[in-house]
Amino acid sequence: MSTTNRLLIVIATYNEIENLPRLAGQLFSLINDMELVVVDDNSPDGTGRWCETESSDNERFHHIGREGKLGLGSATLEGLKFGRDRGFSFVATMDADFSHCPKSLAQMWEWTQELTSIDSNETFGATIGSRYVEGGSIVGWPWHRRMASKFVNRFARSTLGLPTLDNTGAFRIYKTESLVAADVFSINTRGFAYLEEILFLLNKEQFVLHEFPITFNDREKGKSKASVAEGLTILRNIWRLRKA
Repeated sequence: MSTTNRLLIVIATYNEIENLPRLAGQLFSLINDMELVVVDDNSPDGTGRWCETESSDNERFHHIGREGKLGLGSATLEGLKFGRDRGFSFVATMDADFSHCPKSLAQMWEWTQELTSIDSNETFGATIGSRYVEGGSIVGWPWHRRMASKFVNRFARSTLGLPTLDNTGAFRIYKTESLVAADVFSINTRGFAYLEEILFLLNKEQFVLHEFPITFNDREKGKSKASVAEGLTILRNIWRLRKA
């Protein structure tokens, strides 16, 4: 089956059994022309076991099981490589906890197809599900988390010369050829800091980054993987990239 102009959705998981089955079901019902790959870091809650069963029953569902908790960045990049190697023209990334709405991804995908039909795919880099453009919002975050997010995003924008307002969110659709051309697959960042680095590399090669307004909802089930240590790592990585 040809994968030309088809979408692969990448979801990196660790302990998401409370969310993933329902999320996968909604995605398959909303977007017909797509496949899904879950990269699971040996979740002790049985997420990987569920994925194994699902992948044997559904040819559009794929599972990459890893030996341990190796980091969100490396897991996501492994999923992106899966899409590259399988010939998908576009690869999307999203969280497993319903902070990224499946309906919003369907809208982003439709919008991306319209954009790429206009510019013939030549300059398109990514569609970013953005909390900070007009029409975007955040629901459920305390004030201190909002302030920290705004600070990191502004720091990334000013330090790396990015044109985008939301540089730390994982809700995105990439053009695979643009990722290859920007040498994104050479990134070694393991944690959340990979997010700014991908945009930096795409922008450096003059690929256009588009922002689509979304509502970000704080997770209802499970535990967030974000931490103060991750935030400091992001800032250090941004500072490192400024001279690249």
